[in-house]
Amino acid sequence: MKSTNASDFKARCLAILDEVESTGEVVTILKRGRPVAQLVPPMYDETGYPQRHLKGSVTIHGDVVSPVLPSSAWDAEKPSA
Repeated sequence: MKSTNASDFKARCLAILDEVESTGEVVTILKRGRPVAQLVPPMYDETGYPQRHLKGSVTIHGDVVSPVLPSSAWDAEKPSA
């Protein structure tokens, strides 16, 4: 696992991102010698993004655009005294 100080990371951010993407190696970012963050490559499985597992799991019942309550139910719509 590689490590770099925060000022070096700030100066070379895009190059470090490219390196993590190509090698898959974790980079620890240090601030005053202490680890404060880790840059890790994303973990994709063979099926792609995890949101794909949700496809088809939502059922829409009725109108999803219109308000649930009429405007008369809101205090903001009432005339001021």
